Amino acid sequence: MLQAPVVSVVIPCHNAEVFLPRSVSSALGQMNVGLDLIAVDDGSTDESLAVLDGFGDACLRVIRQGCRTGVSAARNRGLSEARGRYVAFLDADDEWKPDTLARLVGALESEPDAVVAYCGWQNVGLPGGRGEPYVPPDYEEEGKWERLLRSCPWPIHAAVARTDVVRAVGGFDERLTHAEDYKLWLNVAARGTVVRVAEVLALYHFHGGNQASRDVAKAALSHLEVQEEFLKENPWVWKQLGRKKVRKLTLGYVRRRAFEAYWARDLIAARVLFRMLILRGFLKNKDFLYMLPALLPLSVHKMGLACLERTRRKG
Repeated sequence: MLQAPVVSVVIPCHNAEVFLPRSVSSALGQMNVGLDLIAVDDGSTDESLAVLDGFGDACLRVIRQGCRTGVSAARNRGLSEARGRYVAFLDADDEWKPDTLARLVGALESEPDAVVAYCGWQNVGLPGGRGEPYVPPDYEEEGKWERLLRSCPWPIHAAVARTDVVRAVGGFDERLTHAEDYKLWLNVAARGTVVRVAEVLALYHFHGGNQASRDVAKAALSHLEVQEEFLKENPWVWKQLGRKKVRKLTLGYVRRRAFEAYWARDLIAARVLFRMLILRGFLKNKDFLYMLPALLPLSVHKMGLACLERTRRKG
């Protein structure tokens, strides 16, 4: 009788022939863990399927979807086929160190109430300090929900969760094109203990292509939607944190993204977010100078900024 796999790994891919050899190899190369690897080809038109078929490994199952359904639907399809007690998600441009799954599964099994184990990661190829290795805090220490609500706690490939819990919370929300992983992790974390492995075990390879979070305004508003929906479904978290802190964690996040867009002169995104903040009454005194022009026509807003910049240069 064949032994059931311990962990199922779901790799969604769409036109990822260049990246799949590294990600699939890193999954197949995991040490000391019973593996069930599911690759979901989401309507690729390149040689992704040929690359996957070329591995010829008994652990690897390939699911072919003729039409593109989106990454959340592809992950959910893989989740529906998972045979392991635990599940992990690895995107085509991600990679694991050889002992990643064994370490995360070991951490999960050491805590009876644990629902997810997470680790540190590194964004390889990002400029500046953003490419430095990062180990997140222990979220089960004081302030767990304040920390988890601030932002997505870990990337999709830096965690292993109990399969039954991921299914119980509904997997990924297929309506969302941003923050779908954040919603999943919040819902899973509300079901039990989260366990940290304080070591960098997951790698994300930045390649400058069509990667997530390009649409700044949409990403920020999706993030807010996920936060507010979670708080509505879990009012005990709202009561624990209080209204002032909740507004700071939710609308405060949008404010930060709005000003990042503004200083990068992405006025389209900044204006969308500024207008929403005005409507929600989330303003500081110094914000008026920057936010109120967002109510003007875009052409007028641009002319005003151009005049201001010329004046500064002359001064």
